[in-house]
Order: sequence, then structure tokens, then C-alpha cells
Amino acid sequence: MRAAVVRTFGGPETVEIVEAEVPEPGARQVRIKVAAAALNPVDAGVRGGFFGGAGKQIGFGWDVAGTVDATGVATAWSAGDEVVALDPGMVRPLGTHAEYVVVDTDAVAKAPATVDAVHASTLPLNALTAEQALDLLELTEGQSLLVTGAAGAVGGFAIQLAVHRGLSVTGLAREGDEELVRSLGAAHFASGDADLGTYDAVLDAANLGEAALEWVRDGGAFVGVRPGGHPESVRGVRTTAVAVTADGARLAKLAGLVDEGVLTLRVAETYALDDAAKAHARLDAGGVRGRLVLIP
Repeated sequence: MRAAVVRTFGGPETVEIVEAEVPEPGARQVRIKVAAAALNPVDAGVRGGFFGGAGKQIGFGWDVAGTVDATGVATAWSAGDEVVALDPGMVRPLGTHAEYVVVDTDAVAKAPATVDAVHASTLPLNALTAEQALDLLELTEGQSLLVTGAAGAVGGFAIQLAVHRGLSVTGLAREGDEELVRSLGAAHFASGDADLGTYDAVLDAANLGEAALEWVRDGGAFVGVRPGGHPESVRGVRTTAVAVTADGARLAKLAGLVDEGVLTLRVAETYALDDAAKAHARLDAGGVRGRLVLIP
């Protein structure tokens, strides 16, 4: 099978398409024939060597949508099931940017019924990150939340999920993104260095760090999306960062919210797997609204 990997860290030109053996599922695992796999900023970090692994072959991709192709023992999935899954890992020989991938059965969920595989592939990593970040904030209905990077993939899901939880949401993004952010359900919009006031919590999808901490009220909560990169606590503010984990049961609920119209899946562009380097170059260029998706 073909797979996108990096063996020498650097820019998009270091992305290679290699031939690899089709993986075999073990106990409590399934093999998915990949229909689509989203490209995320974490993949650019892998390509640049941010997570280490020098001298090794490292595969790209955490998101996958496709069809169960084979199963190991002790799994409820069957060949032919249309699924989505999160397959996290910074340094491993192969990821989901391949023709086939093996994942743990507990990481798999039934794909949303109302969208195609390309759109479904944008759900797992970013929606689970937003959902698990909101869990860490421990907010209750009616409380106020500021989401930075509100036009991005994680920020967009965070807005929709927070509104679904009954929170009062303000989205912080570039001025030109106001219509998009409000369409996602944000009650308020902010841009630039305006006086934003304070909120019960901030979900810092833009990785602003200490600057965003200033917008949390005394005793509030702050969650970043870069594990270990959150600022130190001040003024009694509880600070942490989400380290996303695979969770098939939670992913199934998120897929249900897609079918209910609560969550919007945004695809910016699609690329053939063989053009993975071009997709990386587009990601590096910035300004992408929605996800770039690779199709084997």
C-alpha cells in the first residue's frame, strides 16, 4: 500500500510517498480501508521534527474515515462498516495518510450518516479536542466562554459544542471571519486588540497563552490546546491544556451531533494522497478555513 511519510525533517518537499506492507489487525483492533484522512497542523509539526524521531520513518495523519476491511478478535465491528476514528501518535512508522490503517476498536465510531467520507474525516481530532477541552473547563449552563482562534477547526467546533451546552460564547478571530464565527453560533465576536473584558473561561485554540489569560476572570479557568504549553496560574485562575485521547464512544456522540445539525464539518480543499506534499505546502501558506483532506 501507499503511505505518506517523512524521513528527513524540513518543509513540504520532505514529504514522501512510500510502499508499505498492508497492516494486520490484532486482538481488539480493526483495519480500515481509508477513504479520506484530514491534514492537521500537528502533521506539519511532525514534518518539522518538533516531536523528535530523527533518523526514523514517521507517518502522517491522525484522522480517518473509511470502511472496516478486516478485524481481529474481540471486536464488535464487521467488515463493511463505515466508520471514523482517531489514531493519535507523534512518532510512528505509519499514520492514517495511507491506503489502510489499523486502529484500536475502542477508537472507532460509526461514521455520520448525513455527510460523505471527506467531510467525516475532519471530525475526530478537532471535535474530540474541542469536546475534551470543554470538559476540562467544567463550565455550567449560562456561564461565559471566550474562544480564541474561533474561525479555525478546533475553535469552530468549540463554539458549536459550547453553545450546545448552553454557554454564552464570544469568538475571537480576524475581522474578516466575523460572519463565519457568528454562523457557528457565537453570540458575540471580537477581533484585534479590542478591550474584551473578562469571562468565566477561555478556550485558547489560537495558542495566545499569557495574553489570553488576561481575559479570564479571577478564579476562572483557562484551557490551551498545546499540551504543556499553557501559562502558569495567576489570580486563582485554573490553567491546563488538553491532550486529546481516542474515545470511540465520545466520537460516536459527536457523529450524532453532525447528523442532528449541531456540528458543521468544513472542508477547504481535497488532494490525492500522491499530492500530499502539495497539501502540506497549502497548509504552510496559512489562511485555510476548514481542513485539507487527502484521498488515497
